[in-house]
Amino acid sequence: MTSSRLSCLASLASLASLASLAVALLPLTAFAASLPTTPYLPLEMAQRAANAAMTHCLDVGERVSVAVVERGGATKVLIKADGSGPHTVNSSTGKAFAAASLGRETLAFAEFLKEHREFDGLRDMDDRMVILGGGLPIRIEGALIGGIGVGGAPSAAIDDACARAGVEAIGGESPSPSTP
Repeated sequence: MTSSRLSCLASLASLASLASLAVALLPLTAFAASLPTTPYLPLEMAQRAANAAMTHCLDVGERVSVAVVERGGATKVLIKADGSGPHTVNSSTGKAFAAASLGRETLAFAEFLKEHREFDGLRDMDDRMVILGGGLPIRIEGALIGGIGVGGAPSAAIDDACARAGVEAIGGESPSPSTP
């Protein structure tokens, strides 16, 4: 055989090997393309929400803590104002966790529980939850991606207003205050 024929056969063999490899990898590509995608809360967005909530509270003279958690409840951002009480860290984190976990605003849920004492046990289903006003779920385009919690103002309504400022700053869907 001539060297040009050998070279041609070697090229064909290499091409056949590449084709076999491509065919072998095809199921992996098809599998990867079919994996589900889940919306999530990016750190930058969580920071913007926390900063907006804190700014709102400081503007009305309140020293609070603000926590933002992702959908699974892990803390993404926690900021504490100078002079805020030590309890505000756990309060804000617990409210954010409850809002993300339940997908509900904590103020309305607390009011619901007051009127429906038969559901009091819901307060105890996870010791990380704080069901007091100031926690809101974070929804973007209908997807629940996290929660924000504010703790430390002298009323649940003020904590709630600060949390709403955070949700609105990132284009989130603010739940109606009357929805439990």
